[in-house]
Amino acid sequence: MSPPRPATRVRRHPERGRYDRQTVDRVLDEGLICHLGFVAGGRPFVIPTIHARVGDLVYIHGSPASRMLGTLKDGVDVCLTVTILDGLVLARSAFSSSMNYRSAVVLGRASEVTDDAEKERAFAAIVEHVARGRWADCRWPTPKEAAATTIVRLPGSTRSATGASAFRRTATYSSGPWRRAARPAPPTGIRWPRRPLRS
Repeated sequence: MSPPRPATRVRRHPERGRYDRQTVDRVLDEGLICHLGFVAGGRPFVIPTIHARVGDLVYIHGSPASRMLGTLKDGVDVCLTVTILDGLVLARSAFSSSMNYRSAVVLGRASEVTDDAEKERAFAAIVEHVARGRWADCRWPTPKEAAATTIVRLPGSTRSATGASAFRRTATYSSGPWRRAARPAPPTGIRWPRRPLRS
């Protein structure tokens, strides 16, 4: 495992930081939606979108008219984040309540995918990321549809992951009912099948 770079080093609760590829890739693969941060026209933007990882690359797709993709393919610095909410920590005190989560950050510069074979692989990866097995069931993009879609790749060499899963204790009082630990995190209730349901 390579040492973390200054830009991705976890500073608050550094013991939670993970920099190995396996941990970061697991978060990227499990999260359905990413957020992309970039600067365009002197203004910061953070846009939610679908992503897919193939090896050391993360693919993003969308309309050529998109401000996000039009900016990304020009090679600007970009920050991609994925967050997975695992549960809520409902402590006895509001201050000690929290969330159990996992998150990943990837920094880099995106570039446009122009090779037809790579573009098709990226299409397949994005579809499979949302619903495994769907690429084999659906009609693949036509040349016209492919031409109407911009895909960019983001190298994942600068990355980190962090998360919180341990229950946090409430503040300790000298007496009273508040001398209790936080309750276990209940399930968030956010569940959906990763395979399409057939009617």
